[in-house]
Amino acid sequence: MKVPLLDLQGQYNNLKDEIIKEMIEICDSQRFILGPKVEKLEKEIAEYCQSNYSCGVTSGSDALIIALMVENIGYGDEVITTPFTFFATVGAIVRVGAKPVFADIDPETFNIDPKSIEAKITDKTKAIIPVHLFGQSADMDPIMEIAKKHNLIVIEDACQAIGSEYKGKRVGSIGDYGAFSFFPSKNLGCFGDGGIVTTNDEEKAKLLKVFRNHGQSGTYIHDYVGGNFRLDALQAAILSIKLRELDSWSVARQKNAAEYREIFAKYPAVLEKIKLPVEADYEHRHIYNQFCILVADGKRDELKQFLLDNEVGCAVYYPLSLHLQNCFKDLGGKVGDCPVSEKVSQEILALPIYPESTTEQREYVVAKINEFFTK
Repeated sequence: MKVPLLDLQGQYNNLKDEIIKEMIEICDSQRFILGPKVEKLEKEIAEYCQSNYSCGVTSGSDALIIALMVENIGYGDEVITTPFTFFATVGAIVRVGAKPVFADIDPETFNIDPKSIEAKITDKTKAIIPVHLFGQSADMDPIMEIAKKHNLIVIEDACQAIGSEYKGKRVGSIGDYGAFSFFPSKNLGCFGDGGIVTTNDEEKAKLLKVFRNHGQSGTYIHDYVGGNFRLDALQAAILSIKLRELDSWSVARQKNAAEYREIFAKYPAVLEKIKLPVEADYEHRHIYNQFCILVADGKRDELKQFLLDNEVGCAVYYPLSLHLQNCFKDLGGKVGDCPVSEKVSQEILALPIYPESTTEQREYVVAKINEFFTK
């Protein structure tokens, strides 16, 4: 049996006719950048994310960058974030000239640990970027309390978590900004790169739309140095179609995660060797962008290769904590600075969780993991 880590073909086949019709309409109109399709998506995403406004941009990475730019965060400023996330979170901070400061993660959820944030705050700190990793919200109440106490901007990196909730609130609606990615492998993905920024503040929303178009307030009138962060109409149209299906896909991912737990329960010896994903004890909605186990005793890489050899897709998110990456060596990070992140990066392994995957595939995945530990 072959079990890919992700297979988007079934999703596409179900929506193919409608998507192609939209693409033809846009090609006939020759309106490819921004325009009514993007405006329609912005309204839909704002409503879905329980935010007042949204601004379509070129990628999740650029969503983070533009939020930092609008807040004039740059040289001499510090931004606190997690060392256990995709590179773009920290790359955005560096690209605007600011300094990333790493706070360690919670060992259960892998999200930034609020208890580790406050000790990192200095008079140079301007913002916090919590990441809602793998589809589970960070613990936002204490983060927002810290931000309010120290007058800090909060930019939620929700690139893996559209539709996730924290105490009844959709992620991206809690902080000053929410940054979302529509990379094809995300729960809501387009046919290339795309992203969006959410906010509840009208003035921030206006500035986002100025900054995404080279800082223009009028044709060739530039009040700011912005960037080319404009979302394509083709991507917006595709996303509007797929957005209608997103909740059903999220429910399927949740069911698949529950089924994994039921199947693993049949192999108690395996559960002594691995740790299943932990759902937070605060009220939340986990939408399972990834289903990541921890593999003890230095066996992660060996198990990964065994699964790949048996045609089970799997991947390591992420193999090296960001404070130890060579490109950030000038920050002076060293082993022991973020011990939880360092440990998790050596043990984590993602298993297939996409909505269209089958019970038989999950049974095969778990059987192969059992085979590895009993061979």
